[in-house]
Amino acid sequence: MKKYLLTSFAFTCLAGTLHAGPMEDSKAVAPAPPPEVFGTGLYLAIDMGANLHQDRGGNFTLTDGSGNFLDVSPKDDVGFFGGIKAGWVFGTGVVRPVLEGDLFYNGFRGGADTRLTLADGTVIRGSSATSYINTGAFMFNPMLKFAFGRFQPYVGAGVGLYYAESADIEVNTPNGIISTGGGESHTDFAWQVVAGADYYFTPKFATFLEYRYLDYTSSQFDTREDRDLGQHLLGAGIRFHF
Repeated sequence: MKKYLLTSFAFTCLAGTLHAGPMEDSKAVAPAPPPEVFGTGLYLAIDMGANLHQDRGGNFTLTDGSGNFLDVSPKDDVGFFGGIKAGWVFGTGVVRPVLEGDLFYNGFRGGADTRLTLADGTVIRGSSATSYINTGAFMFNPMLKFAFGRFQPYVGAGVGLYYAESADIEVNTPNGIISTGGGESHTDFAWQVVAGADYYFTPKFATFLEYRYLDYTSSQFDTREDRDLGQHLLGAGIRFHF
């Protein structure tokens, strides 16, 4: 009788174990961490680079109506620019709208080489004039950013204002260098086209390379001509998100 009771108890325990299913692991699996999101929200950036080319137009010739001609060749010198940016990247998708304020200094040398040809064919070596032009610009840039993880290219355009001031003009003549005192200043509209790419080392810190075509307009506010100054700028910088 005692043996029968022990056998029945053993079968009852075994049946309960089989009905309950397999034993579960007592250690719970931790959920996977959320994926990192690079480059969104508010940011500040600094950048600097070279003003590679200023389109002052091609060579041209002036005449006084008496057979004398003055050939003018505008100069094209590499300049420097540097500034700060502040903006906001909207959303966390692949395509992200961006609004940016862009404040920067842009300096370069202007001037021209000249050659005078008299009516009788005599060629007189002309002068070479050089002026240092210092400008500051503030631009508002709507852009689109394409987020491919750490690598994020972007394109956009901007509008704003610039202030330009020319320093003393140096004129290299056959009789020596003449320096004229004081320059002129001008304020007008500006626009630009921007293309670049960020690389994020962390979700909030990146370096970037950027090209911009910058156009300083001359809308006859202070000048008698309507002549834009197109410029090609290439720079690099760092960006930090908050």
